[in-house]
Amino acid sequence: MNEMEEKFTTFDLAEDLSSDEAVAVFMEEAFKTEDAGYIAHALEVVERAKIMRRGVPSASNKTQ
Repeated sequence: MNEMEEKFTTFDLAEDLSSDEAVAVFMEEAFKTEDAGYIAHALEVVERAKIMRRGVPSASNKTQ
């Protein structure tokens, strides 16, 4: 690998929202932005986090 090449990995914030407190802080910060699009995105992230915490596969992880 070339020394100048950067290696990126995927990051899913939903994986880090593992407690109700973390979700509350995340949503508080989202609402502070007053950006409807960002708030909607944050709600989707929280929903994914809740699904992960329950251990239920999300629609994107299901095989067809």
